[in-house]
Amino acid sequence: MARTNQRDLYEVLGLARTASIDEIKSAYRKSALKWHPDRNPENKQEAEHKFRECTEAYSVLSDAQKRQIYDTYGHSGLSGGAGVDFNSTIFQDFHDIFGDFFGFEDVFSGGRRGRSRVQRGADLRYDMTLTFEEAFAGVATKIKLARQEYCETCNGTGAKAGTGVAACQTCGGRGQLAYQQGFFTITRTCPACQGAGQIIRERCPDCRGQGRLERERTIELRVPPGVDTGTRLRVGGEGEPGPNGGPAGDLYVVLEVKEHVFFERRGADLYCTIPVSLVQAALGAEIQVPGLNGEERLKIPEGTQSGAVFRHKGKGMPDPRGGGKGDLYYHVCVLTPVKLTREQRKLMEQLGATLKVENKPAERNSSIFDKVKDIFG
Repeated sequence: MARTNQRDLYEVLGLARTASIDEIKSAYRKSALKWHPDRNPENKQEAEHKFRECTEAYSVLSDAQKRQIYDTYGHSGLSGGAGVDFNSTIFQDFHDIFGDFFGFEDVFSGGRRGRSRVQRGADLRYDMTLTFEEAFAGVATKIKLARQEYCETCNGTGAKAGTGVAACQTCGGRGQLAYQQGFFTITRTCPACQGAGQIIRERCPDCRGQGRLERERTIELRVPPGVDTGTRLRVGGEGEPGPNGGPAGDLYVVLEVKEHVFFERRGADLYCTIPVSLVQAALGAEIQVPGLNGEERLKIPEGTQSGAVFRHKGKGMPDPRGGGKGDLYYHVCVLTPVKLTREQRKLMEQLGATLKVENKPAERNSSIFDKVKDIFG
């Protein structure tokens, strides 16, 4: 028999008829939180009625086909009423919206649905320090780390050899306990067996019933060229094993690259400051300079000014993802002599007599001003 005085489903959730699915979920969440019986112990009967009413509204309005029927024919189009269809879909939606807010794992009607006991193992982190040269060239190395592994004595069961395990009497081996809460059946993890469904009769003497032991393992690692501080390398399956035979987690190697005595890194480009003498800058020279692949030859043109920058293309850091290389920049610094011998001073004075320079400020649009600005800017 169809119910009378049924409220409009949009009105129940406080929605306009044009509401989106996200608005419907949000409105349902607010209403359900407000009227959940656990939050209204003083007026539990009314709370259960309101809670069921908003859940019924959500059951219809969140289903595109049911919503279309309701928008067209109203309550009469829903087989004589707008009663909620308590199937696995509606309760999965309920779990997705509320998570563990009310302290339960799954809500369902007409049967139980246990959680999968197989879980993925934990990921591990290993911090590794490289020299600048190792980061530039890449390196094949081995690392040692301690991790939890299955106990070989008990094969990870935690039980003493020959004793085995028994079904948990508290939950009957299901790993979960069911509770009736209003019109819901709620399941929680069994506190006696922690969801395993089994109880160890006698503990393994090696792992003391844990099923795991800490062991040190050596793992081969290939660090690609061009890595930088903060780079994470993932080694699949080298984390801790998963509970109950689950897959192992991953190992993440986090890198730190030491600073270089000469080179400064900016992305894939390298920068280096090279001192040259007044004579080399004035007359020009070809000098040996450091490089990460050995020494490089740097040509100083005649009349080079302090602050000049020269680029060696493709001599910077490689791309660890297999791309090209950055560039290597040499910044020239012309050194002024501090202490001169008597002969050197005489020669400088003779040179100075032939080089007339007016010591007045450079105009803002002159090349000299631009060079000075580049040096001090």
